[in-house]
Amino acid sequence: MQVLIVEDDKETSQFVARGLREIGHNVTIAGDGRDGLFQATEGCFDAIIVDRMLPGLDGLSMVRMLRAGGNSTPVLMLTAIASIADRVEGLEGGADDYLVKPFAFSELAARISALGRRPAVATQAEPARIVVGDIELDLHRRMVHRAGRKVVLQPREFALLAELMRNPHRVMTRTMLLERVWDFDFDPKTNIVETHLSRLRSKLNAGFADDAIETVRGAGYMIRGA
Repeated sequence: MQVLIVEDDKETSQFVARGLREIGHNVTIAGDGRDGLFQATEGCFDAIIVDRMLPGLDGLSMVRMLRAGGNSTPVLMLTAIASIADRVEGLEGGADDYLVKPFAFSELAARISALGRRPAVATQAEPARIVVGDIELDLHRRMVHRAGRKVVLQPREFALLAELMRNPHRVMTRTMLLERVWDFDFDPKTNIVETHLSRLRSKLNAGFADDAIETVRGAGYMIRGA
């Protein structure tokens, strides 16, 4: 795997880089957020490890800018900021995984390997295009159209819609969406799902009389076809 490490602490970056190289990965190091953003944008990486507290451009802002630009490279956020609220913010901001310092290298290596497997599995397991009713979602180009009209979504909104469209006519519970869209195996006790669904609905339903997403009271959410 090609791995980019964005970390301003040289001891940490060298430690992680040495360990990853010993198990066969190719590693590039950036020492601040701006260089990391440039490297991630210009290079081709299978995974990115980002420290949250970085000079020049903090790690969370860097990841948000990557996602806004359409870069979907898996990101592991590595940080000493450990509260649940911070973890939620990091994952909402576009990170795919979150590991708190101090950490065991064996766990970091396992998480990076797992992130590296995700794109290949997704490509083989499902078609590039999903259509439900008048909504068309292109997984490869990360584009959404409703009745031919382009709908611009943020990365997490896109992932949420994709999960609903993979399961048409099926009620998706809040717990299922937390696990599949945010990779949470716990309830963060926030309105993260409801907030993103509200934003998704406002964009998806603009100019249309009917709501594309049905709320099943006391159960969850569902997309119905025509």
